[in-house]
Amino acid sequence: MNKIIVFASLLTILYQTSCTTKAAEKKEANTYAVTSPVRVDTSFTKEYVSQIRSVRNIEIRAQEKGFLQNIYVDEGQFVKAGQLLFRIMPKIYEAELLKAEAEGKAAEIELQNTTALVEKNVVSKNEQAMAQAKLEQAKAEIALAKLHLSFTEIRAPFDGTVDRLPKKLGSLIDEGELLTSLSDNSQMFAYFNVSEPEYLEYQTNAKSRGSSKVNLLLANNRFLPYKGQVEVIESEFDNETGNIAFRAIFPNPERLLKHGETGKIQMTMPLKNAMVIPQKATYEIQDKIYVFVVDKNNMLRSRNITIAGQIPDLYVVNSGLADDDKILLEGVQKVKDDEKINYEFQKPEEVIAHLRLKAE
Repeated sequence: MNKIIVFASLLTILYQTSCTTKAAEKKEANTYAVTSPVRVDTSFTKEYVSQIRSVRNIEIRAQEKGFLQNIYVDEGQFVKAGQLLFRIMPKIYEAELLKAEAEGKAAEIELQNTTALVEKNVVSKNEQAMAQAKLEQAKAEIALAKLHLSFTEIRAPFDGTVDRLPKKLGSLIDEGELLTSLSDNSQMFAYFNVSEPEYLEYQTNAKSRGSSKVNLLLANNRFLPYKGQVEVIESEFDNETGNIAFRAIFPNPERLLKHGETGKIQMTMPLKNAMVIPQKATYEIQDKIYVFVVDKNNMLRSRNITIAGQIPDLYVVNSGLADDDKILLEGVQKVKDDEKINYEFQKPEEVIAHLRLKAE
């Protein structure tokens, strides 16, 4: 009988202890860390999709009509300024030059004869002037024939790389027809569009920015080893997009970059009195970013926020939060909207000093 009483007492104690422990665990589990946004002077790296262009890229077109007699280069070949690229059959233009030179010789002889007759008062000086005009006209015809003949040789206007050759030997070429393109890839332009607010921040903080250097992230997620320089901002905003085009220039000594590539410009944007929050205090649904805001009744309310940029472990908030809002810091993946919680407030300065990237 005594053993039964003792056993019952032990069960009661164990039950009470178990209930107490579970209550404590539940209370502890429902106590979450909460913090607030904080204002700082900082900068963040902004990515912009960019179009990469050669500093010089031109179309090489025929200036005369004829058969393509010679092709002296191959696709992708590097050529020097003045190097011969193509020859269009020059026979007809050579004949025109010979004809013009013969007419010029005849005009010169006619002028000599007329001058002799003028000296003997056989003809008037007007006749001499007419002969002189004929000679000048003949010289102009010779110059024009030489020009046409020179157009049958197409040479590179600058050092560059030859693009595709759409025409083959023997093709009949019309005046103005495309023969190839030539790209000077010694340096490359990267064009990217910046929104009006970001443009104003960039220009307003030009003195405090310190540098207009930018990085270029390539399609293989590797950075170009050379930094670029923002050198041009266009004069007008695009009315449809509200953006303005920036242009950065990059050195390209290994010719890694080619005309027509794409990449991402990473530019450091200065921020004055920016609102920042820990990234781990946020969660994402369908490309939108949310936080849990704790109201005056300790209830959680999800709120959509917009992000101006990001720096290590932090988001720069553009809209959606006030300075005195309390946001859930930890347990973002464990709670739900309209849930009541207990919390411990942590100063945002201390939170930033001990950040962890992923939400719990």
